Amino acid sequence: MTEKGLRILVIDDEPQIRKLLKVSLQAYGYQIGEAENGWEGIQQAAGFKPDLTIVDLGLPDMDGKEVVQQIREWSAMPIIILTARDQEQEKISVLDAGADDYVTKPFGIGELMARMRVCLRRIAAADSEPVLRCGGLIVDLLQRRVTVDEREIKLTPTEYELIKFMIQHAGRVVTHKQLLQAGWGNAYQEDTHYIRIYIGQLRRKIEQDPAQPRYIITESGIGYRLMGQ
Repeated sequence: MTEKGLRILVIDDEPQIRKLLKVSLQAYGYQIGEAENGWEGIQQAAGFKPDLTIVDLGLPDMDGKEVVQQIREWSAMPIIILTARDQEQEKISVLDAGADDYVTKPFGIGELMARMRVCLRRIAAADSEPVLRCGGLIVDLLQRRVTVDEREIKLTPTEYELIKFMIQHAGRVVTHKQLLQAGWGNAYQEDTHYIRIYIGQLRRKIEQDPAQPRYIITESGIGYRLMGQ
């Protein structure tokens, strides 16, 4: 998947933000669609058929989280949230609603584009790739085999499900709730201490220095992000 020609939908009620994104992203070859409220954005998501959508949380007619939820009823395309709200719970709720990542206003175009590239690469790899890579970490989905720098790592079934989920969403924030569901289903939705214990175990097996991890990065109060560097 190349960037040139990809369709990006921007749902934001601030004209200056839409203009900034349109000018910046068109310079990189993206096609841009625009909407100034949630209802129009949902209609554009169906008609414009974007490869990725950027949604502001503070829309005039509905919360951006509701836009995400409605789009998620029929589309798995990447969605990045723009938010001026810095509360952890806001970020957690919108990620749990189906957003892939968030960028806090004010933001740099470079940061936003880096997040976009991660989301678009993940979708491209997920189409048919049975072997997922994140830096030196490799998960072979067919053989259920995990290696780090060509060294095989022995994992418990739950540890494997967690690292599999994280590498399938590499580069994006995954919340405690999402990890609990991946590892244990719906039975332990409030038991976040399980996640801390298992992430500690995974770091001891995967990281060269568990105290300074380069793969499993903590997103304080929200969850974790699997990175390749």
